[in-house]
Amino acid sequence: MTDSLKTLDSDSSYRASARRALRLESEAIAALESRLDDHFDRACELILACHGRVVVTGMGKSGHIAGKIAATLASTGTPAFFVHPGEASHGDLGMITPKDIVLALSNSGETSEVVALIPLLKRIKVPLISMTGRTTSTLARHADAHLDAAVAREACPLDLAPTSSTTAALALGDALAVTLLESRGFTAEDFALTHPGGSLGRRLLLKVADLMHEGARLPQVPLGSPLRDALLEITRQGLGFTCVVDARGTLAGVYTDGDLRRTLDQYHDLHELKVDDVMTRPGKRIAPNLLAVEAVRLMEDNRITALAVVDDEGRPIGALHMHDLLASGVI
Repeated sequence: MTDSLKTLDSDSSYRASARRALRLESEAIAALESRLDDHFDRACELILACHGRVVVTGMGKSGHIAGKIAATLASTGTPAFFVHPGEASHGDLGMITPKDIVLALSNSGETSEVVALIPLLKRIKVPLISMTGRTTSTLARHADAHLDAAVAREACPLDLAPTSSTTAALALGDALAVTLLESRGFTAEDFALTHPGGSLGRRLLLKVADLMHEGARLPQVPLGSPLRDALLEITRQGLGFTCVVDARGTLAGVYTDGDLRRTLDQYHDLHELKVDDVMTRPGKRIAPNLLAVEAVRLMEDNRITALAVVDDEGRPIGALHMHDLLASGVI
């Protein structure tokens, strides 16, 4: 261990300072709960009734928090975007329409760039929700609803740098977004539609039809086939199983690698066996329009690694293997 690491490990003042900051910020968040009032309800009602977007604004550190709140709202069913208050006074105010609503953040409630927007918003009759640390501030007094994000003190030992106050504002913004999400009945599928590139999007949007092997890649043999033909089809397609179809082309059963192991335990001579004698009936199957995650659940529940995909008439139209689900990121 180096001398510097020894010093760091032995000097607990670093950790004591960090614990103090975490304690102050956690206390700031905890104190918000008791201050949720009719103004919070009013803010939710205004946003839910809004036919446009929530325009979130703030200056400096509050601006960074405002940007994150806007992103969270947008990804959870409430259309929103961030506008810099300084730019708003120089043309970007044109981005705000009478159908929108503004959520303005300022710890002091007196930030000049934000306060300057008040008469402009009143003129175009855009509702204003404020989030400040002072209920008597200019921004709070002129808002249609005020969210109280006051903190006892900053985590900064100088009580100057925005720390507890920005954490509290961020948490209050998350509380607002979650409340709106629940009020709208926003689902995991809705969330996936706004996150198609993420793993959740893949899990919730991909369907069986998107991943299945079809056409010449579909392993199948007819009823009455020698077991040897079924084994050759499994080997040729490399999916660990084959569908077995009747004269109408419907799925009668499947023969899998697992069935082969059981066959070898029960029979000494495989030459005379038909696939009908040893296949699994009726075989697990799934519809092509179901979500891929449902295929995962079916495989896990039955401890299998492959599924036949069938149409409404029960005819095999595809095959799905666990490897396909892994490769797609569904698992």
